[in-house]
Amino acid sequence: MIRLGVLILALVLAGCNGAQSLETATRTKVADSALPPMKNFATARPTPPVRSNANIAADFLSLHFALESGRDLPVFTRFEMPITVRLTGSPPPTMKSDLKRLLERLRREAGIDIRQVSGGTANITIEAVSHDQIRRALPQAACFVVPNASSLAEFRRDRRKAKSNWSMLRSRERLGIFIPYDVSPQEVRDCLHEELAQALGPLNDLYRLPDSVFNDDNVHTVLTGFDMLVLRATYAPELRSGMTRPQVAAALPSVLRRLNPRGDSIAPIPYSETPRNWIDAIQTALGPRTEASRRNRAANTAASIAMQSGWTDHRRAFPHYIIGRMIQLDDPEQAQQHYGTALHYLAQTPGTELHQAYVATQTAAYAIARGDGVGALRQINPSIDVMARAENAAMLATLMMLKAEALELTGKPEQARAVRLDSLGWARYGFGSDWAVRSVMQDIALLNPQNRTGG
Repeated sequence: MIRLGVLILALVLAGCNGAQSLETATRTKVADSALPPMKNFATARPTPPVRSNANIAADFLSLHFALESGRDLPVFTRFEMPITVRLTGSPPPTMKSDLKRLLERLRREAGIDIRQVSGGTANITIEAVSHDQIRRALPQAACFVVPNASSLAEFRRDRRKAKSNWSMLRSRERLGIFIPYDVSPQEVRDCLHEELAQALGPLNDLYRLPDSVFNDDNVHTVLTGFDMLVLRATYAPELRSGMTRPQVAAALPSVLRRLNPRGDSIAPIPYSETPRNWIDAIQTALGPRTEASRRNRAANTAASIAMQSGWTDHRRAFPHYIIGRMIQLDDPEQAQQHYGTALHYLAQTPGTELHQAYVATQTAAYAIARGDGVGALRQINPSIDVMARAENAAMLATLMMLKAEALELTGKPEQARAVRLDSLGWARYGFGSDWAVRSVMQDIALLNPQNRTGG
């Protein structure tokens, strides 16, 4: 699981990398004092899916009958009994509260019979382990779920046995989820949402989905209205473990008509499968251990494939967003052109408000660096509510800190101070440690020309 778009720390304009200092007393005082209490999200506000049931049915089949590797799965699987969940290991307090909230959502929004237990063998065991333990087990994973294991030790012992092979599964009875406890509260929560959703339902991710956590772009970090509909359909009485793809396809229209009647009145739109070479190029471009030149070539390859495929959706936009992020330090003006291209295609794709807010974070930062507070506010203000609805505290805090600098630029220091202080509680949830929060705040402040010297 690769997390994208959280930090904008690299977007200090080239040429302003000399000796720099903060000149705002309020900002320095906040950085040196105790931070306010951590904030968290109380009420979920998922947006209902806005696509036709015919398209959702096709998505459902693609999600359930393949693995992320592209390998087909022979039958549909789910739990066929009330589901128990046990939390083990060393979970931090936020993990406990976020799990409780997620289980409540699954019962209420997806209609799943699921509850937490404190002892004994559970259907799903969530073990909180260290980041290093996860890296030793699966080097490329931030967190993961496996069949027929209740501990990381059991998985490591049996990982090459048939019991650990998803394609051999015919029903789900016991699964293990492994999540790091030594990362930010938001990263823990994001892992809870993605891995528990896969433990309960689809095992595949689809880049074509604009409104789902079942997408490796990780733009959505908590379960969406689409995701809850997919999970509710997964546990519909018309379906059962062991059904083949044609059997599930035959049952889905009536299931979705009952669960999502609005979707029957929406006309289906044509879609194209995402080719493996585009997926490989994107994964290479995002590879944390890949050299920069290779990542840049891969991102440009993905952009070329998207153009040749005739796409006009978020998949056409995504490579340009990645390229912009890569080159913004060395060529900020060219980066803005790529962000503009990304926004052009996102504006044509329903349900991509969150994607647009990610891009706006970058373009607003650039506006602030150029001293354009008014232009920055025009981009930031609508994006803040989008990030709040998406429950992305790291990006919400980033946008609020950017807003504070934009307000400083427009001569509103008191409003700037209030917004900056309000951002810190979200930053503590999104970024974790106090030093990380202070580092983000300082780096965003240095985007403001009023706070830079020697540049």
